[in-house]
Amino acid sequence: MLESNKDSLKLEAMKRVVGLIAKGKNASELFPAVVKNVASKNIELKKLVYVYLVRYAEEQQDLALLSISTFQRALKDPNQFIRGSALRVLSSIRVPIIVPIMMLAIKEAAADLSPYVRKTSAHAIQKLYSMDPDQKEQLIEVIEKLLKDKSTLVAGSVVMAFEEVCPDRIDLIHKNYRKLCNLLVDVEEWGQVVIISMLTRYARTQFTSPWKEGAMFDENNEKAFYDSDSEEKKDQTEAQPYIMDPDHRLLLRNTKPLLQSRNTAVVMSVAQLYWHLAPKHEVNIVTKSLVRLLRSHREVQYIVLQNIATMSIQRKGMFEPFMKSFYVRSTDATHIKTLKVAASLFCTYVKSQDKAFAAATIQAIGRCATNISEVTDTCLNGLVLLLSNRDETVVAESVVVIKKLLQTQPTQHSEIIKHMAKLFDNITVSMARASILWLMGEYCERVPKIAPDVLRKMAKTFTAEEDIVKLQTVNLAAKLYLTNSKQTKLLTHYDIRDRTRFIRQLIVPNEKSGALNKYARRILLAPKPAPVLESAFKDRDRYQLGTLSHSLNTKATGYLELSDWPAVAPDQSVRNVEVIEPVRNPDTLLIISGSESEEESSEESDKTSSDSGKSSSGSEKSSSESEPEQKKKKKMTKAPQKKNSEGIIFLVCPDNLCLLRFIPVFPMSLQVTTPSFGPVKTYELLHHMTGKGLSAKYHFSRQPCLYQPSMVAVQVILTNSSDHSLEEIHIGDRSPASLNIHCFNTIERLEPEASVTVSMGIDFSDSTQAANFQLCTKEDQFSVSIQPAVGELLMPSTMTEQDFSKEQGKLLGMNETSATITMATANTSSQAISKQVLCAANVGVVSSSANNFHRFAGRTVSSRALVLVSLELKESSTALLTINTEKSVMASMLLRDLKQALAQA
Repeated sequence: MLESNKDSLKLEAMKRVVGLIAKGKNASELFPAVVKNVASKNIELKKLVYVYLVRYAEEQQDLALLSISTFQRALKDPNQFIRGSALRVLSSIRVPIIVPIMMLAIKEAAADLSPYVRKTSAHAIQKLYSMDPDQKEQLIEVIEKLLKDKSTLVAGSVVMAFEEVCPDRIDLIHKNYRKLCNLLVDVEEWGQVVIISMLTRYARTQFTSPWKEGAMFDENNEKAFYDSDSEEKKDQTEAQPYIMDPDHRLLLRNTKPLLQSRNTAVVMSVAQLYWHLAPKHEVNIVTKSLVRLLRSHREVQYIVLQNIATMSIQRKGMFEPFMKSFYVRSTDATHIKTLKVAASLFCTYVKSQDKAFAAATIQAIGRCATNISEVTDTCLNGLVLLLSNRDETVVAESVVVIKKLLQTQPTQHSEIIKHMAKLFDNITVSMARASILWLMGEYCERVPKIAPDVLRKMAKTFTAEEDIVKLQTVNLAAKLYLTNSKQTKLLTHYDIRDRTRFIRQLIVPNEKSGALNKYARRILLAPKPAPVLESAFKDRDRYQLGTLSHSLNTKATGYLELSDWPAVAPDQSVRNVEVIEPVRNPDTLLIISGSESEEESSEESDKTSSDSGKSSSGSEKSSSESEPEQKKKKKMTKAPQKKNSEGIIFLVCPDNLCLLRFIPVFPMSLQVTTPSFGPVKTYELLHHMTGKGLSAKYHFSRQPCLYQPSMVAVQVILTNSSDHSLEEIHIGDRSPASLNIHCFNTIERLEPEASVTVSMGIDFSDSTQAANFQLCTKEDQFSVSIQPAVGELLMPSTMTEQDFSKEQGKLLGMNETSATITMATANTSSQAISKQVLCAANVGVVSSSANNFHRFAGRTVSSRALVLVSLELKESSTALLTINTEKSVMASMLLRDLKQALAQA
């Protein structure tokens, strides 16, 4: 089939071959026949051939080298999947002779328009470095470039390459730190694990320790950080209390939501980050998430419990509410009630069929009794009851633990020793019998009538006992001879190897024994220190939690040490990224332009300005706008114009009060337009009760932002519901600090019952993460939040049906997300479908020649990535909903929202 002239047969053959590989079968013998098809013009066949070659290129290097020119040509293929697959195959041929070719391919791929190809280049960096470490400097240059990439698809892969090639070059992270923190929630799961690990090490080198006495951690204190250089504080010389660096807080805040991740590794990564970076009083938030992981597979439970054990040892009481899941290390009297309940629950765990687990449970009971005097009796009584258990392992472990406990309080437990003596005949485990004998000898003076009787019984069975029991019998006899020789003198004349000879010389004096027998009591009955009950996980905290080294309790290859906190924090300005703002001239109009711009002719400027007079009447004006300012704007008749890289002309008033003209000038039929349908959804920003009379509502205007094209335009309605004027209403601190917001001008005064509508611009960076900021008056500050639905992060585009199909063909594979949905009966008409889709997402309608097809197009506001939505109607109110875009995370969220909208009547 592979040798056939028909692509259909070849395609079927490759599907079978890839299927064999997926099942673990060896298909290497087919390499010569497969590699002949590498130049096929059939896209689907070519994809499968590349999948095969990636698997076997390293094993069949000579044959793969014969096709290297084909791979190089494929790096220029219009299809992004082919370009990426070609680079994967090329980097899988581990032959030093092609290192220069690989380096060139990686550099070109790093600048590719497709994030999938850029992601593949990051993967290839690690392969090339492992093959030729001498390329390190050139690879670092590529890594530095890719670290600036804003795509969530690339972030995890490039950080992995950074960790592999140059983990010590933290200077490369400075400018990208805030971006990585903000992108983290949208990065794929394994990328999140890598980024969190890297940021943990980074933070330990850039921030001071939050584990200080008197440290201040209130979110509002971050304001004081920015005000620290104000005039009124310059003269203060006294030591300031610890205030967390805003970038430190940014990392903790942005990783916290990931504790709810479905991926165990992500949750564990966030837990170790909080353990190593967070203030001690904040670490407890990870406990519930870690305990939730204990419902997973046994392998996961093993690793998670290891980490929980280390945490419990270092921070006593951290896991007390969940102690029934693992052993206890708490001494806090405020939790005694919880501990008593847990101690009783342990008795249930002793019945487990897993003997190792039952033994560990008994040890945990002992630790409870040792650490907390209030539950000692409860635990000890429970252990004594276990001596009657039929399971020898349980009995043996119980006796050993009781032995340790009685050493701590021997004067109070003679009754327990008597009870153990009564059970002695029924106990068959050697270690248990030996432990009871040791206890009898150690405390023989407290049970003077029982100990000799036990020795008498042991003399009868002495020859049949295990060695460990025999030795303890000898010890018991020696101790009784010293304390009660009258009853035991006749039982001490026996001989068992060296121990017996030594003891006989020690306790039975004769002419040759010397003076040693004078010290017999001090030797045999010397006070013994109580054993220390310690966990086996005590010393593992020297390794970073969640690592292989921590799990093995030994340093593994590739382990990177966590740095100690610096005494003085390095300069935080290294993380500042310069933001170029447009020059604001009060007498002219400003044009927000892209990186590629060109001056428009004065004739076009005149035409635009004249048109602007017709549309300005529909613009919103602030109620606080003065009459002179309105007259000033009426005098504006001309404005310089620029086109951004996509050909959109923006004319913007410098004071952001009105939109004069928006002209789409795309060279092709793909252009951004205003929405054809957009019911306004209003959301509450601040309730008047919370805002002490100030209330705020907002909605997304779905228009191009006046201040910056990458921002989402938001209209905010401020209302004074109080009985007095509100002054100096403005935007205060924002969170994260790097959040790009265009704030409205300060409203000097807002009278009672008055309202004013203001405009804002927020750069969400194509993420649904909330923008948090403070809405302030002269007297108060209120924390508010604006969180967009994914559909509000789009701007509509119009295109022909042919252009839609062409663009959709470029966004297949990983860039396509689809699902079969069930629509409400009322939503099956064309008008209803358009209404529901446009209500959920700010997209444009694409005309269709088929009644059962509906198409919509848009672009993301921030990165201008194309988003295509298609709906193919099936039978019985079902439909195939498909979304094509490079933004895979946005596609999943948009698919969910559209599915919900179409299902509602």
